[in-house]
Amino acid sequence: MHRLLLLLTIVSFISCKSQTEKKMSEHKYTNNLIDETSPYLLQHAHNPVDWHAWNNETLELAKKENKLILISIGYSSCHWCHVMEHESFEDEEVAAIMNQNFINIKVDREERPDIDQIYMNAVQLIAGRGGWPLNCIALPDGRPIWGGTYFPKKNWINALEQLSKLYKEKPEEAIAYAEKLTQGIKSADLVPFNKSDEEFTIVDLKSSVDEWKQYMDFNLGGRKGAPKFPMPNNFQFLLRYAVRTNNSDILDYVNTSLINMAYGGIYDQIGGGFSRYSVDKKWHVPHFEKMLYDNGQLVSLYSEAYQATKNELYKTLFIKHWSLLNVNLPMMKELFILHWMQIASTQKEN
Repeated sequence: MHRLLLLLTIVSFISCKSQTEKKMSEHKYTNNLIDETSPYLLQHAHNPVDWHAWNNETLELAKKENKLILISIGYSSCHWCHVMEHESFEDEEVAAIMNQNFINIKVDREERPDIDQIYMNAVQLIAGRGGWPLNCIALPDGRPIWGGTYFPKKNWINALEQLSKLYKEKPEEAIAYAEKLTQGIKSADLVPFNKSDEEFTIVDLKSSVDEWKQYMDFNLGGRKGAPKFPMPNNFQFLLRYAVRTNNSDILDYVNTSLINMAYGGIYDQIGGGFSRYSVDKKWHVPHFEKMLYDNGQLVSLYSEAYQATKNELYKTLFIKHWSLLNVNLPMMKELFILHWMQIASTQKEN
């Protein structure tokens, strides 16, 4: 019996190894990501870029070779991550520059949110905004010196060549900037404790909403211009504010937003659920990516909107949206139930 089990183990190992070797032989390039389990990292396993996963061995390699680290962070459903991969990371010219001058690390933000947060803070300080793909250049010890999000091929090459030249010819400048940026990141994480009991009045809220109005699109809903994001927390606050203050203008604005979202291309009219945003100002053209955190909050938003307005459209959409969570996103349904149980419990206590 033991011999049979041993034989089966050996056969299974040989079979797995041969399948991996077969997959590698089918592609011109295969890098270290081939041994990872993350779907996002495996998508980059056959790029000409010599990608590494984030681990101690890779970080030690950067120190040993005294090379800048190129950290590229994304996730499998990220549209612009795929665009940049096709334009740059699958390109042999770009790969040659990256491989010669950098230790290249791919990170799945869903697998390592801790790494993502560190370099997201850095890029937000550098560029004033963040997003994915998140691309950051760091010293061999991991301290960031430069970063951004999506870059067209030409811009990406230009940035890489300048940074590589800077570190080779004036490393002290790169180190000095890294020290300042690192201190800035630490300071950004320091939130002073508020010891006072601040009480916001209706006057305070009205002042904030009046300031907010300049950004509201009263004709099409959402924020003026494009792209348009369905911001559940914003609409939820404005809905409650409108009902409590009897503000018809704000209530009309919320209704305009929710109706246009429901009838627009941003909503999946067949399968249900909202895309992350609309690329145009009319909610017509969706960015084909559904986020759990958006759709979970939008269920709550439309249910509250129905309670406030008795608009049957909101009720119909709520039921269809609930079906999406129930059938396709069962874990999300459980979280939604827990969320409302907590709300009910809090209301009961108060």
